[in-house]
This record gives sequence, C-alpha cells and structure tokens, in this order.
Amino acid sequence: MSAELLSVRPAESDTTLVLKLSNPGARNALHPDMYAAGIEAMNTAERDSSVRAIVLTGADNFFCAGGNLNRLLENRAKDPSVQAASIDMLGEWIVALRSSTKPVIAAVEGAAAGAGFSLALACDLLVAADDAKFVMSYARVGLTPDGGGSWFLTRALPRALATEILLEAKPIDATRLHEVGVVNRVTKPGEALDAAIAWADELGRMAPKALARIKMLIAAAETQPLAEQLDAERDGFVDALHNGNALEGINAFLEKRPPLYK
Repeated sequence: MSAELLSVRPAESDTTLVLKLSNPGARNALHPDMYAAGIEAMNTAERDSSVRAIVLTGADNFFCAGGNLNRLLENRAKDPSVQAASIDMLGEWIVALRSSTKPVIAAVEGAAAGAGFSLALACDLLVAADDAKFVMSYARVGLTPDGGGSWFLTRALPRALATEILLEAKPIDATRLHEVGVVNRVTKPGEALDAAIAWADELGRMAPKALARIKMLIAAAETQPLAEQLDAERDGFVDALHNGNALEGINAFLEKRPPLYK
C-alpha cells in the first residue's frame, strides 16, 4: 500500500476532522503525496464551517517515522531541485497547519521522528501517550532539520535544551516534553487519539471566530512589539464584542446555560 493521508470525520463528533498519516510497513514515513493531501485537506477544512477543530495522528498506534531514507537515497541520484521541491511542499503543509484559523491538535502514539516531530510541533496543541518518543534524528544520519523543527524547538524551549535535542539527535520522552511545556497532555498508551478528539470536540463548542482571533494574536505576539500587540488586542476585542457570538456567550453566562455558538 502507498503512503497516504486519510481524512476521517469521527462518527461521534459533529465538528472534528481527523487527519491520519498512513504508510503501512514503514511506520507512517512521509512522502510528497502526503504533503499534497495535507495541503488540500487543510484548505478544504478552512472553507468548511462544519469543521471546528482538526486532529493530526498516525495509523496503527504510531505517529510518524519522518522521512523515508530509501527515498532520500534515490533522490541523491537526481537533481537537487527534486529534494528542494519536496521540502518546499512539506513547508507549505507546515504553514497550512500553523496558520489554520481552527485549533489543530496532534495525537502522538509510538514515536514522532524527524519531520514527523516537526509536524507534531506545527500543531497548536499536542497530546501524547506517556510512552511516546520524540526525536530530531537528522544529525544521526548526517542531515539537518526540515519542516520547521529548528524554528519550533528554539521558540518552545530554552536554547540549551533545543540545541541538545537537535545536535544529539537522541529520543526524548513525552513526559519530559510535558514537563517543559511542549506536550500539553499525556495519556495512557493507546488513548492519545481519543483524548485529542475529546479536546477537539470541546474546542468545537466554543466561538469559532473568537478562537481564530486568539490564534492570530498568539502568532503576532511572537514577533510584534507590545504597543502593536495592544492595538491588535483592542481591535480584536471590539470586533468580537459586536459579533453575534459575544451576545450569545454573555447571555448564556448570565442565564447560567451552555452557549450555542455559530
């Protein structure tokens, strides 16, 4: 069977889309076909108002082994532009995950290696089984990171720890990453996907435009001066207040009932 990205709407959920990395026999190793499918899936989800949150996971209780080394060896015999184009497509998918207006949650079982680790880091939130492993394995085979791995880690961690993870290329477990704030929640083995879907469903019941604005503010805060961030917060707040969801949310709170957001 070929590498593919499966799109699933769980029967028990009305608002969550599950994207599942699938490459049987290769621990869900990545392939350009997955990148193209991922870009298309994210663009489709962005236009679909029934999708309120997205979960990214791997098939067969394993998240992703990263790049396929056999395919990389084959690409060495081709023009360097072939590998460059593949990495650019991966980057386009990473940007689509990161810039989605909807919450994106990674659900990691087994391991997330190389670009698989980068994909997990690109998500807004990360749920992992307590025995899951994460590794930026590039240096072990004489390669350097792609998929934004170096960007995400140096922003999420102290410089010394990010450097250790990238240079040593040794596995780090989910519980350690939970302690330092990279992994949001840990579960028992086999329960990461269910926990991620439940969390996505919970977020799906919140005001979608408010969540989208909050994501924009978080992204801007990474580089924006405080004065500009304050202006952006003001504009977002005023815009949100005059949206119908704020009226519903405030009335629901005062009336002590669950809100029904659109």
